[in-house]
Amino acid sequence: MRNELLISTGARRFRRLGALFGHSLLVAIASSSIIALLFIFYFIMRDAIPFFRIEGVKEFFTSTHWYPSREQPEFGALAIFVGSALVTLGASLVAVPMGILAALCLSDILPFSARQVAKPVIEMLAAIPSVVFGFFALVVFAPLLQSHGGGVLVAGAWMVFAPLALVAVAFASDAAASRMPPKARVPGRVAVAIALGALSLAALLAVSGHLGRISVSTGTNALNVSIILGIMALPTIVSVSEDALNAVGRELREGSYALGATRAETLVRVVVPAARSGILAAVILGVMRAVGETMVVWMASGNAARIPAPWFNLLDPVRTLTATIAGDMGEADQVTGSARYHVLFAMALCLLAFAFVMNVVSEYAMRRTRRKGR
Repeated sequence: MRNELLISTGARRFRRLGALFGHSLLVAIASSSIIALLFIFYFIMRDAIPFFRIEGVKEFFTSTHWYPSREQPEFGALAIFVGSALVTLGASLVAVPMGILAALCLSDILPFSARQVAKPVIEMLAAIPSVVFGFFALVVFAPLLQSHGGGVLVAGAWMVFAPLALVAVAFASDAAASRMPPKARVPGRVAVAIALGALSLAALLAVSGHLGRISVSTGTNALNVSIILGIMALPTIVSVSEDALNAVGRELREGSYALGATRAETLVRVVVPAARSGILAAVILGVMRAVGETMVVWMASGNAARIPAPWFNLLDPVRTLTATIAGDMGEADQVTGSARYHVLFAMALCLLAFAFVMNVVSEYAMRRTRRKGR
């Protein structure tokens, strides 16, 4: 109060103006991303709406006839939507289990020295340009998949399912041993692990025998793109998931150990549920990384605007929304504003709407998880 009396009226007014200016500047900076997003929505919708006025909505979402360069063009994008969904699903099946398991290993299993080496190597994948991944997929992986398709599928199955089987066997054996008498826990854990390991090995051998007989007609297909996109999404999922797992804190882990829980039970029943909001955010970010990728799918997906037979066949070439936008924008007539030009903005609007919905769903899920945690 004494300091305020010693300051003149002009000085107080100048201080208030400075505080108001600083507050307004911070609000403007914080609002810039929202304003930019609104402008992006506006400009895309401005060029997307004319297409729906000219061609309508039904053909775009229900037809598979994509012939934009004919005299009587057809703009059925259903096959392109299916191709985008198939590639995204395949990439998620590759990236999500491996990314979450890798994050668990980095946060709770690997020693500190190994973690200091493994995490930078994983994060280096994010620094590789997407065109390099696309070039590798087209020049190296596609010929290998076409000439040795069965062997590549078998190797991929072992790389993906063998670690999952090992983790599942370890968790199941620990859970089974915790319900046994103290004297029988060690032999019981070993017996359960051997039995489940034998079953897992038999299942993997049976799957490998089936995959080894498959022949791949072309290496530029949905499987090629799904694997590469899954690898590209791994750094995002691993990094964000590991940060979420480390944020749980040592107190919950030590309390669980003090109550007699094993490491597997602590990870499954304490650590992962406490970090599920962050893990969900990591999965959403990884999926969006796969959805928005352009160069890899443009170079290595085959760009065939047709629905695979059956629709979940990853060995058929597909065409995605991002590849269609990148490939056809140079051929569209921007001056006259043709339907072929506006349909690309309609696809961009669908991608933007999907990304917006996914972010809203993830935010809702994380808030609900936080409320339950309280």
